[in-house]
Amino acid sequence: MRTLRPHGIRVENVEASWTRRDDGPTMSDSSVARPHVVIVGCGFGGLAAAQSLADTEVDITVVDRANHHTFQPLLYQVATAGLNPSDIAQPIRHILRKQANAAVLLDEVVSVDLDSRTIQTPDRSISFDYLVLATGATHSYFGHDEWAVHAPGLKSIDDALDIRRRILLAFERAEAADDPAERERQMTFVVVGAGPTGVELAGAVKEIATRTLRSDFRSIDTTTSKVVLVEASDRVLGAFPEKLSSSAERQLVKLGIDVRTSTPVTDIDEHGVTTSAGTIPAATVLWGAGVAASPLGRDVTSGTDRAGRVEVTGQLTVADHSNVFVIGDLAHAVVDGRPVPGVAPAAQQGGRHVARCIRADLADEPRPTFAYVDKGSLATIGRSKAVADLGPKLRFGGYLAWLIWWLVHIWSLVDFRSKLRAMSGWGWQYWTGRRNARLITGLRSSRPMARRSGG
Repeated sequence: MRTLRPHGIRVENVEASWTRRDDGPTMSDSSVARPHVVIVGCGFGGLAAAQSLADTEVDITVVDRANHHTFQPLLYQVATAGLNPSDIAQPIRHILRKQANAAVLLDEVVSVDLDSRTIQTPDRSISFDYLVLATGATHSYFGHDEWAVHAPGLKSIDDALDIRRRILLAFERAEAADDPAERERQMTFVVVGAGPTGVELAGAVKEIATRTLRSDFRSIDTTTSKVVLVEASDRVLGAFPEKLSSSAERQLVKLGIDVRTSTPVTDIDEHGVTTSAGTIPAATVLWGAGVAASPLGRDVTSGTDRAGRVEVTGQLTVADHSNVFVIGDLAHAVVDGRPVPGVAPAAQQGGRHVARCIRADLADEPRPTFAYVDKGSLATIGRSKAVADLGPKLRFGGYLAWLIWWLVHIWSLVDFRSKLRAMSGWGWQYWTGRRNARLITGLRSSRPMARRSGG
């Protein structure tokens, strides 16, 4: 099914080929024989697509508004001072440095024109033969965007550093507070949403309070800190089998976390969280309750679901545009009657599928249909605590699940240096309880710290 004619540009000439005219940015028409593949977003899906096309006769331009690829499953470790950002993120240019047919552009796509086969950034227009949209998802506050300032979500390195600052500052403000009620409020942490991110955050914050900081302060006892996990549905880890959900809740309670299911949140402000069961005074609220697809999906097609995900064909393409692929969290894909989950392995499989389709086109062969392979699900709860769903006969929790989770995530990091740093950091953290990334940065953007009376 070869219906496309190349009109793209070679990667080695991509910088020189962008020009600006009086009527706006444009791309010069270089005479080349290879199709131009534009990949928007370099998360798991976008990176897999680019790398899978390394030996293919195409020119690739990767466009991302960040200069780094982030291993998102470990963002919570950066947010809770367990790892440094460089342990889980690598510059995109460095990852693709040996891939001669790939170039990287630090920019943000603001619109897509499928008919003219162009994408638009604030400064330029870029043409494509194939387009791969892999821009992922963002936070969803279910119509209450005003909550975002009080309850940050966790999707990027910047989010993780913001959360780390809030958590560590809460203990500093508690140490400086004279009023017992204010001290208790500062040492109360509410996590909204008991999916994998919420559960991981709750467990890590409790570990910081009970192990990492217990000897660091003089006026407060950090082990008395409260961590409240609030979930609107009737159980934690709702995407997991009920047996594992119950196991996870037992492990959370054993850690000392106050788990409140069937408790929807009705308001969040600077004082804390209001739920259907009452108000929880808290200085730090973290959001893990909902996600929405990147808004770029609605710009491409009206065929989106309620979360803004693009409804794709069996080849992961937009209807009536076989050269436009949508993968990862931005795609609403259905395989064998079941929606493909928004997890890293699914995005990676989608990226590799895109490469197979493009290679099939170039060889004048039929495209394959996307077939998602579910390799199971893992969620960590805390030190030596996790749950694993590896199939109907392999569902368990506890230390073995945590060990498998640890090995899988170490193995999945981008390069050997990241693996080594993460292994050493985790080993130190496991045996000593210490988290060495406890730097409070960005104080200029934070509220002033409470002072002692007369100070």
